Amino acid sequence: MTKNKQELFAVARAAMENAHAPYSFYRVGAAVRGGSGKIYGGTNVENASYPEGWCAETSAIGALITAGEKTITEICVLGGGETPATPCGGCRQRLSEFASPQTPVYVGTKHGLSGSYSMADLLPEAFKLKSEEDDLL
Repeated sequence: MTKNKQELFAVARAAMENAHAPYSFYRVGAAVRGGSGKIYGGTNVENASYPEGWCAETSAIGALITAGEKTITEICVLGGGETPATPCGGCRQRLSEFASPQTPVYVGTKHGLSGSYSMADLLPEAFKLKSEEDDLL
């Protein structure tokens, strides 16, 4: 595992340990690397008013935005079960708001990483905000 992946894995694993999952007991940790190189972690937070909780990826994106960043260059998602976790559909769209189609998404469990995708693999034809430049084409 490269140093960059190890850093993302460590942040995602630490975040997963802090999950608030008293209903599903399924802990998830996520880490996103911003354009500055800084890594932001997030965990799932469940709520008794299901489905009002939020996903680990959403928490990590919130930390990135709160810090003033707007770009994601790498993503790591870890699930607490025996099989790797990939982002849910909603999180795939949320991540695509700040990542390029080529952004790598590493997935795994608390034991290690076991797969890699690009954002385009996970969410082909993602919604994107149309820019004024698009109108000129």
